[in-house]
Amino acid sequence: MKRRGNAILSFISFILVMSSVGCHRRIGPPNDQEELMRPEDVVSFDRLYKQNCSACHGENGSGGPALDLANPHYQALVDDGSLRHWITSGMPGTQMPAFGESAGGFLTPQQVDTLVAGMRSRWAHADHKVHDMPPYSSSTIGNSEQGHQIFRVNCSSCHQQGQQKITDTSYLALMSDQSLRTIAIAAYLHSLRSDTPGQPYPETSIKR
Repeated sequence: MKRRGNAILSFISFILVMSSVGCHRRIGPPNDQEELMRPEDVVSFDRLYKQNCSACHGENGSGGPALDLANPHYQALVDDGSLRHWITSGMPGTQMPAFGESAGGFLTPQQVDTLVAGMRSRWAHADHKVHDMPPYSSSTIGNSEQGHQIFRVNCSSCHQQGQQKITDTSYLALMSDQSLRTIAIAAYLHSLRSDTPGQPYPETSIKR
């Protein structure tokens, strides 16, 4: 019986040692105060962005399968109200879901404001603002024939074949009108700062 008892005690000790080795922290209270917060009380941009945005938009606002939020041309184009609306309510016609409480998500209005302010402070650049540039959104119906001519002259050399092709119906089915408008205007802003006509616009590379 004594030998059996010692074996049980040894096994329990082994389990406790292995459990402590597997922990990332030492036993005791966490030193990250935000770990003690309720989810709705977190107001750290880094934590909110990592938990809600980085999987699609990239760890630092770029390199993900969705739009590069760190793109200075995009930040120069989009206004705070639109950013706040897309985060809160999602973007129709895309895979962007709603994150705001009012639309069934988990983020409070204050947390949405934190995300918008953080994006602006890190990725917006005043020197990318252009006077008289087209508005971020518009309800006006465009002229399709004129658009076809503009695409043929300015876009087709890169975007009508290969990985950059955007005339494929399967690609267009995944893109909302607003997304296409955003990419087109951001590309226009890029062209204003390019010394080489026809220079590729890497920030809008097609991510299927």
